[in-house]
Amino acid sequence: MTDQQSVADDGDAPIPVSIVTGFLGSGKTTLLSRLVQRADMRQTALIINEFGEIGLDHDLVEKGDESVVQLTTGCLCCTVQSSLAETLTNLYIRRAKGEILPFRRAIVETTGLADPAPVLHALMSDPLVGARYRLDSVITTVDAVNGAGTLDRHFESVKQAAVADRLIITKTDIATAAATAALESRLRRLNPGAPIERISFGAVAPDFLFGATLFDPTTKTVDVQGWLRAEAYAAHEHAHGHGHDHHDHAGGQSPRDVNRHDAEIQAFCVVRDRPLKASAFNMFLDLLAANRGADLLRVKGILNIAELPEGGPVAIHGVQHVMHPPVQLDAWPSDDRRSRIVFITRNIGRDTVEKLMDALDEAVERAARRVSEGAEPRA
Repeated sequence: MTDQQSVADDGDAPIPVSIVTGFLGSGKTTLLSRLVQRADMRQTALIINEFGEIGLDHDLVEKGDESVVQLTTGCLCCTVQSSLAETLTNLYIRRAKGEILPFRRAIVETTGLADPAPVLHALMSDPLVGARYRLDSVITTVDAVNGAGTLDRHFESVKQAAVADRLIITKTDIATAAATAALESRLRRLNPGAPIERISFGAVAPDFLFGATLFDPTTKTVDVQGWLRAEAYAAHEHAHGHGHDHHDHAGGQSPRDVNRHDAEIQAFCVVRDRPLKASAFNMFLDLLAANRGADLLRVKGILNIAELPEGGPVAIHGVQHVMHPPVQLDAWPSDDRRSRIVFITRNIGRDTVEKLMDALDEAVERAARRVSEGAEPRA
């Protein structure tokens, strides 16, 4: 049974959505045009900005209208209308009415200059979209020939790579082995948790691209290790030293290379052995998002919450100032009951995050002690 067939069997489950991003000329179009021709990608809706960008072979086009092209391969190709949320909602309505193919997966292509955060916000915060779709994976293409220079010059490309669940190094057929290896090493430092695949001519297996979500509807199980890849961040910090604030240097100056935008990015995993107090952690997230939301590129984690039976567990996911509603899981997937939270930030170091988390936890604990001792809690 193929992945597409498996997803199709669970008709009431939210439809998985993957985002394909990457800088101009990084190979998104080639990747997507190859994907829609694969037999195992049937019942996929591809959402792009313009039909012309995808370079569809006219032999693939079965029929279409002003906004949706139906392909002979069993895929749909749809242009973004006034907003992504509206496009996704309209597609779902047309699917329910039987006006278009009953797609079971959606792929959204961003423009080459796009910050992927607004796309993630639409999937995480719009109630109509959230009821029908779920975020599966963020896939970022990086050009093996020009990728290093692009990362140096354009912060958008760094952000695209930093928030990715899957990294694709393209055009390896025309890049030198040394350049490809150097780029891969740089991407691993930037985003330790994302698996990396080298490809040429857009050829990549769908199994690598998809399935980065916490919950797998095909097996009804959660995969915390695969979702967080916390061990990758631990190995990253062991190799490069303990995380710290970029400004914690003599004279308050950071020694970063001003030509390297990714020198501003940190990726780390905070682990807590003791259960977390829900009120303290909620305050922590609220304060961090309110004060440094623009620099909080991505947060995801699995939490052991003290107030819940057996600690929860609770899954969290956020992008900048937008936090997806916490999801309480049915059970812990393993004996590891620790809270593990992955942070990808710009100019926010591990020390800043941990000090704020610990300070709020201690403040809530002190207030609880005062109440238990019969004293009024301090404002």
